[in-house]
Amino acid sequence: MRCCFARERMRSTICLGTRASAALLLMVLASTALRAQAQGQAQQPAAAKVYTLDQAISYALANYPAVRSSLERVNASQSGINLARTQYLPTLSGVYQDSRATQNQVPGIWFPTAVTPTVEGPIGGNSGQSFWSSQMAALFSWEPIDFGLRPAAVTRARSAVDKSDADLALTKLQVAGSAGDYFLMALASQQAAAAAQANIERWQVFDQAIQDLVSNELRPGADGSRADAQLALAKTQFFRAQQNEQVTLATLAALMGTAGSAIRLDGGPLLNLPPADSLPSPAPSDHPLARDEMAEVREIQAQEKILDKTDYPRIYLQAEGFARGSDIPNNSTTIGSADGLEPGRGNWIAGVTVTFPNVFDFKALKWQKQIWKADERSQQAGYDKTIQDLTGQAQVALSQLNSAQLVAQQTAVELTAARASETQSRARYDASLATLVEVADAENLLAQAEADDAVARLNVWRGLFDVAYAQGDLQPFLDLLRSAAAGH
Repeated sequence: MRCCFARERMRSTICLGTRASAALLLMVLASTALRAQAQGQAQQPAAAKVYTLDQAISYALANYPAVRSSLERVNASQSGINLARTQYLPTLSGVYQDSRATQNQVPGIWFPTAVTPTVEGPIGGNSGQSFWSSQMAALFSWEPIDFGLRPAAVTRARSAVDKSDADLALTKLQVAGSAGDYFLMALASQQAAAAAQANIERWQVFDQAIQDLVSNELRPGADGSRADAQLALAKTQFFRAQQNEQVTLATLAALMGTAGSAIRLDGGPLLNLPPADSLPSPAPSDHPLARDEMAEVREIQAQEKILDKTDYPRIYLQAEGFARGSDIPNNSTTIGSADGLEPGRGNWIAGVTVTFPNVFDFKALKWQKQIWKADERSQQAGYDKTIQDLTGQAQVALSQLNSAQLVAQQTAVELTAARASETQSRARYDASLATLVEVADAENLLAQAEADDAVARLNVWRGLFDVAYAQGDLQPFLDLLRSAAAGH
């Protein structure tokens, strides 16, 4: 009866309602639906973007902050060359000054000081009366001969640009190397997870078949328990492989400059053996690290050239025009008409100025040169060590590549034999000629062989990548990858 009363009440309410209230109800319902739809869309995770190895490296080079920082340092160094060239330009400086002060002088000569103001005019009586003064001047100065000092400064600026360019190349190599390394690590984890997933699928089918046999008392219950344990173990291995994949993917995203974004990998030709088994071998001196070390040596040498030119005299062509005004005429009386606010008399001067370095600085300059020379020898020794290290690293990478190629040949044989063993063990178990332990060993061997073969093919690519990285140039590797993708 309560339900009938409620229905009758609802009917009466709808019949008595106006069109306005019905329209308002529709608007409320519509807005609620739109808000729920918007919230549902906001809660949906963004689709993961798919990257190939080439695309991941390109994205990292374009977006990783360290690369952008190095680019800005290159721009700053380029501006440093233009700044050094401005030393060839003459200088033109001007000054205008109004002041009110007293005029009390004493005769004498003093050394120049930056604190005591200049007092001019005849000596008069001691008085505290003040007066107006003004002065204005413009000085033109140009150094026509510098004995190589300014070219040395420009060379020093160019060496800074070379150093910044070398830093940029080294930063790009390191960023690309890290992105490529973690891409290959993530892809290897992905292949391991795929092999673990295939192992789960096989054990699920086999476990169901065994449970049916156990239910029909055709197999002992121990076989069912062992099958359940093997299935759980396969799932555990899959979860661990999946965790490794997610960790490496997150690290790769951070190295690419897109931390927090979901990414997926497209292995492409990396899942097969590469079409070539070697890369060109550039000289170790072409490695960005070696070029960076040599750029620092040349930067020190440029600084030494500047020091060699600092003990030469400086020659300037100068011209100046100036004017002054004062309330005090030659008789030291004060006019007091504020005419001193405007310069009343002008003069000009032109000539050659030659400045000589401090004679007693030769000792300090000598030791400065020795310091820079020692720094040069130290940096040169560091460069020689870098060449040795790079040569050794290239040899190690080549050895690892050769080992990876040999392993890849054997894992193919391992996979074929493991598949045959798994098929035979299953058949023997179905014919009651083998135990479940034998089947489990065969299944585990097959899962390991699938993972080994997939990773072994990938490791050949990794070996080529490591060789290219050790040689300091990833371009031959990327060209090989692109040709393999085009052929694929």
